[in-house]
Amino acid sequence: MIRLAHVIDAFDADFRAQYRDRLTADHLRALAAMKHCRTQASPKMQVACTACDHRSLVPHSCGHRHCPHCQHHESQQWLERQTRRLVPADYFLITFTLPAEFRGLAAAHLGVTYDLLIRCAWETVRAFSQNDRQLAGTPGAIAVLHTHTRRLDYHPHVHLVVPAAAVDAEQKRWRTKGRRGKGYLFNHEALAKVFRAKVLTGLVAAGLRLPERYPADWVVDCKSVGTGASALIYLGRYLYRGVIREQDIVACRDGQVTFRYRHAKTGRMEQRTVAGADFLWLVLQHVLPKGFRRARNFGFLHPNCKRLIALLHLLLKFVPPLASAWVRERAPIVCACCGAVMKIVRTRIPPMLAGGPPTVPAARGSF
Repeated sequence: MIRLAHVIDAFDADFRAQYRDRLTADHLRALAAMKHCRTQASPKMQVACTACDHRSLVPHSCGHRHCPHCQHHESQQWLERQTRRLVPADYFLITFTLPAEFRGLAAAHLGVTYDLLIRCAWETVRAFSQNDRQLAGTPGAIAVLHTHTRRLDYHPHVHLVVPAAAVDAEQKRWRTKGRRGKGYLFNHEALAKVFRAKVLTGLVAAGLRLPERYPADWVVDCKSVGTGASALIYLGRYLYRGVIREQDIVACRDGQVTFRYRHAKTGRMEQRTVAGADFLWLVLQHVLPKGFRRARNFGFLHPNCKRLIALLHLLLKFVPPLASAWVRERAPIVCACCGAVMKIVRTRIPPMLAGGPPTVPAARGSF
């Protein structure tokens, strides 16, 4: 496995020189954090063996949300929270895609455009649910913004995990799609038309200049995902751990980096080779503005609706599955002397004070 920190260290100077006009403070913060993640330049933590007297120092993770080496614990916590909100209904994954003609505009105004995409996607689903004869109420949705393809190209789109259910607050009723609606929620072409109109209106209202040409037909995909668990796992995979796994960086030599990815249509693993500086840009162009929330809950799945969800589980006699069944536990730190598990006894030791015991590689996960 090739560490991203190693790639950054090798091509940092070339990257900064080639892309200096496109780098923001958010890019530079992410670059610095990931470069020093679990290296000798990062703070240390002291670990002690639970079976013998051996002690050692382990480098801390950077904790940056775009670092592929960190945030395993945060991803698990998010998945557990969303799993507790599952309801007994057929779930659908609705994907709203921003056309290629708008990508330059989005890259120049990240916060405004990304926020608009999420809000318009939710407002579209809410409008369709309220106008649907079987639902006729407020739906729930888990929205996650993605900005990349599997090849790491820039491709902003929003995923919404939506149960085929709605709450009618006025009549205090819970409605779901009947048997005739199984496998079908809303017409994707109609969703695309409404989403397009909302986004264009929002961009104009924000004072942004629209591209001279853009397609009349936008792309929205709506597919059934069963109980919703598989969709949550898919969305949580890239939520806190960057856009590429370090296991997928297969080569770094001769000024180039090669990484692998799974082709979306064929399902086969393919490889892409680019210059080192270009690879760093492929990764860093997906860094979100500071404070921006890429994952949000709407409708009856909002965090403020915990009592409503608990009441639905009670009345419908539904017990959500345990998220721990789908999440791999973080690997423990193992003693180099006897192989026993080591425990953390001290954290955040500055690098200049971390003398004495030798350092050992950290186990995968966030500490």
